[in-house]
Amino acid sequence: MQVLQLDHLVLTVKDIEMTKDFYRTILGMKSITFNQGRVALVLGDMKINLHQHGMEFEPKSCLPTPGSADLCFLTDTPLHEAMVHVRRFNIVIEEGPVERTGATGPICSFYIRDPDLNLLEISNRLEL
Repeated sequence: MQVLQLDHLVLTVKDIEMTKDFYRTILGMKSITFNQGRVALVLGDMKINLHQHGMEFEPKSCLPTPGSADLCFLTDTPLHEAMVHVRRFNIVIEEGPVERTGATGPICSFYIRDPDLNLLEISNRLEL
């Protein structure tokens, strides 16, 4: 067997509404409600399902914990503009811009945290 791509992942969060607002406002994601009230964030052809801590959908990971994720998101917005955008919302940039290696090659990134303190890497692809 060989998998093709990531379809969705799950973030366990303290407050679904606060998380939805952050990802919509700061990262421009859409939120959807599905299957009798479950919530997900949509980006491209993938999604991030949100589980309320203590009320996770079954089956779930062994230790669902808010703040345990480290995610990298690609943007077409020039990195300096993205950094100005997040600063408008008083979000601290923990590091960056710095060069890293992404899934398909070099990227330039900066790092912020979401309301659950998950580490979010915001990146532009670099020319090879």
